[in-house]
Amino acid sequence: MIVGSVEKADGARPPSEENGITSTISARTVLILIGVAVILRVGQEIFVPLALALLLTFMLAPIVSFFRSRRIPKIAAVLLAVAFAFVSIAVFSFVVATQVANLAQNIPTYQRNIVAKVDALAHTGSDNSVLQKVQRAVERVGEELKFNATESQKEAPVPAIDQRQPLPVEIIARSNPIETLGNLIIPLIGPFATAGLVVVLVIFMLLEREDLRDRFIRLVGLGDLHKTTAALQEAGKRVGKYLLMQLVVNTLYAIPITIGLWLLGIPNAILWGLLTLVLRFVPYIGPLIGMILPLFLALAIAPGWSLVAWVAGLFIVTELTSNNIVEPWLYGSHTGLSSLAIIVSAIFWSWLWGPVGLMLSTPLTVCLMVLGRYVPQFDFLDVLLGNQPVLRAHEKLYQRLLAGDPNEATDNAEEFLMEEYLVDYYESVALPALILGEADRQRGVMTERQIALVASTALTLVENLAEIADDEESDEESEHTPTDEIKELPDGRGRTVACVGGRSALDRVAASMLAQVLAIQGAGVVTEPDGASPGGVPALSAIESADTAVVAFLNGRSKSHARQVVRRLKRLKPGLRVGVLLPAADGDQYPKVAAEELNADFVSSSISEAIREALSSSAAVELKATVRRLARPTQRRSIEA
Repeated sequence: MIVGSVEKADGARPPSEENGITSTISARTVLILIGVAVILRVGQEIFVPLALALLLTFMLAPIVSFFRSRRIPKIAAVLLAVAFAFVSIAVFSFVVATQVANLAQNIPTYQRNIVAKVDALAHTGSDNSVLQKVQRAVERVGEELKFNATESQKEAPVPAIDQRQPLPVEIIARSNPIETLGNLIIPLIGPFATAGLVVVLVIFMLLEREDLRDRFIRLVGLGDLHKTTAALQEAGKRVGKYLLMQLVVNTLYAIPITIGLWLLGIPNAILWGLLTLVLRFVPYIGPLIGMILPLFLALAIAPGWSLVAWVAGLFIVTELTSNNIVEPWLYGSHTGLSSLAIIVSAIFWSWLWGPVGLMLSTPLTVCLMVLGRYVPQFDFLDVLLGNQPVLRAHEKLYQRLLAGDPNEATDNAEEFLMEEYLVDYYESVALPALILGEADRQRGVMTERQIALVASTALTLVENLAEIADDEESDEESEHTPTDEIKELPDGRGRTVACVGGRSALDRVAASMLAQVLAIQGAGVVTEPDGASPGGVPALSAIESADTAVVAFLNGRSKSHARQVVRRLKRLKPGLRVGVLLPAADGDQYPKVAAEELNADFVSSSISEAIREALSSSAAVELKATVRRLARPTQRRSIEA
């Protein structure tokens, strides 16, 4: 069997956590966020053009860099990129406006089909008993109101009625041509002014890109140039790549939609294709809106329902293909945002800035996530918005053990074991989780009931993994190949090892894990179902047939107790090799213990190391005699005096 060290079990950790900083939300941080949200809401007219210009700058920066690499002057490269972008937007807007005008002219021709379908639905619902009851109730209310009105008219005196016919009156308002022209132009000034401001901002941001970067670094990150530079690079890379790949994905989505709608005979297929291309920049809601409009048109132009079904099928098949094949192939999850964060951010930014905020929601949230990844005060943003695991594998396992949930713990273990071996899982995930539990037990924050729950849940997990252990035992030549340093465990056939828990119930769980891996190696395993005796030593029957005994201690301070257990085991069976599994004693807090200090044959800090030592053919270390030093009588008297 092959064993390799596994690093991926811990998952990707933000830099702040790697430096020992935990994610906390202080009252000051909450107040700052509320204040920023209020400022963004109040200053919408100022910040929306800035956000649009920043977004376009991210999109056009690669194009400018491409032109610059072809030795084109900086000003010319920026003007070419901006001209290309805004000419494309102008052409797109012209095509959409033309298609909309054409659609508006043809809408009256679809009125007959729409009325026929509404009548069909009405006749279909007429046989429904619920609809009939509602209709009758409405009729009764109407009759009652009509009856009350009639009675009131009978009681009131009838005024004299003038029999003369009313003359039609036509009011002609004389408008000033200047006012009419102003009413047409003034509503257009705002959008055109915003567009012009965005163009100017984009040009200057591209021209002064390096200078703006240096000023930003000087303003917020001069104390840590490395971290600030990394944050800027990551934000620019994520946002730019997301926008570029999203444009490619939306184009690949719009092309089959346009062709399919044209083949199905839907009018203005180019319009619907272009709208789907733009609307897919809006997460989740955009594709739905882009599908509703062609469905409504299919409902209007055809007398039956088959065209509606074909259009719906076209959108569903294209959407599934794009989501499951095209998007993972092109960019996967390069934004680094979780699905829930994308939805919540879309709601928040649309509330803050309306439709523009909805389109900008994903890029702006990516910037917030990067801010949280590199600024310790806002690292909770990375936890809330990011898609990286926030709990490492052993922390997640310990949380499941505390909750008494062996099922989810088993599912996570099986997912890990799809690519690695059982000994890898025990060493990198299970034992660190038990060490966390032992640390909580020593701090006194766990009750006896919680300790028993964690231990019983962990033992259930070990039992659930027995089938995987049997598969590994029957198939030594597994196809799974660890990617790190490769080491091979020895063959245990013909040898018997006793696995003993040192003191607590968690120690006995660690001994059970060791026993399971030893069984995979073909060794005979002896364990005590009821754990160790009150003195910490199993009965002689448990070690009588064993060649080696391994005692597991999760407490790194158990040196004295481990020494006593080793001596008692060697006295019970002279010639028995006794080792100690002490995984916590391998760091700064608990330095590694030498075997001579415990009078043991070996001391191991990992399961694989304990297996190698336990299956070794080395001779047992003789038990050292205890030398008692008694004080002389004269010294005693002097002390008493």
